[in-house]
Amino acid sequence: MFVVTGATGNVGEALVQTLAGQGEKVVAISRGAKQSRPREGVEYRRADLSDPDALATAAAGGDALFLLLSGEQGVAGPPPVDVLRALERAGIGKVVLLGSQSAHTRPGNAAAPRITAFEAALQDSDLAWTVLRPGGFFSNTFAWIESVRTQRAVYWPFGDIALPQVDPSDIAEVAAAALRSDEHAGRAYTLTGPEPITPREQVRTLSEVLGESIAFHELTRAQALSAMTEYMPEPVAEVTLSILGTPTPEEQQVGTDVEKVLGCTATPFATWAARHADIFR
Repeated sequence: MFVVTGATGNVGEALVQTLAGQGEKVVAISRGAKQSRPREGVEYRRADLSDPDALATAAAGGDALFLLLSGEQGVAGPPPVDVLRALERAGIGKVVLLGSQSAHTRPGNAAAPRITAFEAALQDSDLAWTVLRPGGFFSNTFAWIESVRTQRAVYWPFGDIALPQVDPSDIAEVAAAALRSDEHAGRAYTLTGPEPITPREQVRTLSEVLGESIAFHELTRAQALSAMTEYMPEPVAEVTLSILGTPTPEEQQVGTDVEKVLGCTATPFATWAARHADIFR
């Protein structure tokens, strides 16, 4: 049986769906009351990563676990070794950690110490492990939903800086492969989309998918920071804007790990946009 933390998020929910669709038994853990629609083979439990013992209780009966450090848990919380020991006591033998490319490309960022500490603790543990290091997500464009719906406009910085963002469902597919097979043990995968794409190009693609014109209004960095801190911690917003505005060569590079693991090319933004078109209508 597989355990998925962050089970109602963009990656976690897709992973639950993927594993259940493959006929696997899944325990879907989230810290809030929100649940996805019930699925056969999926049991929903509540727990918070800030409480290792409660997490262990929720994970009991599982063989492998997907670990996602969301929100404040990405920058603070119990020592990683305490979390991993609690999981071992629960009978978990394998952990697939959702890390971040930026923890390695920008080691000084606020979230990097927490993520790299978890990676180090996994490597020092008796658990089998795989680390996933995605870049930016296509679903970051969900921040545009309200303005697209109400104004047919997007307000965003750095309109002509291209990055190879990734479909969260591709991350979920890679995570499912790592959970189900031992061949990925001890490996770290950098996950990107198939090509770099700019915010202006993403807006153009959304316009084509919706069949309506969407205007792009470029924000200054200060304006974008003010907007982002309404839904994410300021240190995380600062790092995000640095990546969006002054990406490193590594952050701009298209990776091949999605294709290596899944045997197919990563999903392009146009495909993702078509799949989520109704959310923007």
